[in-house]
Amino acid sequence: MRILVVEDEKNLNNLIVKRLKAEKYSVDSCFDGEDAVYYIENTDYDVVILDIMIPKINGFDVIRRIRDKGIETYIIALTAMDSTEEIVTGLNLGADDYMVKPFSFSELIARIYAVTRRNTKNKTNVYKVADLEVDCNSKTVKRAGKEIELSSREYGILVFLIKNKGMILSREQIEQNVWNYEYEGASNMVDVYIRYLRKKMDTGYEKKLIHTKRNIGYVLKEE
Repeated sequence: MRILVVEDEKNLNNLIVKRLKAEKYSVDSCFDGEDAVYYIENTDYDVVILDIMIPKINGFDVIRRIRDKGIETYIIALTAMDSTEEIVTGLNLGADDYMVKPFSFSELIARIYAVTRRNTKNKTNVYKVADLEVDCNSKTVKRAGKEIELSSREYGILVFLIKNKGMILSREQIEQNVWNYEYEGASNMVDVYIRYLRKKMDTGYEKKLIHTKRNIGYVLKEE
């Protein structure tokens, strides 16, 4: 699960990130609303932990902007004020849950689990291209009914490709969505993992699903 933490208090931001990483979540963080909108628009997050009182663009406007674009990422809003009016405003704009500062980290983890579990029940989270099926609930991948074992990185790339099936995705887009923003690995890592995926997914099948667009990137589609 990938999470974005948006909190302008740097000590609190760092603490939340540290604790989430200790729980084995993949975590990005930023400190203002402009960066939050950019990150959310360009990365497939499972949950956004969003402080309302942040600079440049406040949390309410962040929620409004991403919901207007049809982005359904789950949002847990944070506020320092226990105000019913503020909470109602956030929920009406599209927040999925609300927490009042100060809060316990164990409660935050419980809220993350609850919001993703509750909303998963209302979505199939199954993506298909030709005879390929990716079930994001069970984390299983099948082609022609045969299950394919993937590493976590291979799976992350495939999910990003299939959620954007038919769209050409640059190496930079794939890298930003599968690796954390602070990742500084080898420049050819996307190509390496695409080769791994092709070997497992396309070898032995007449129809190839992962296609290279020279000097641009990759696309998952049926041809």
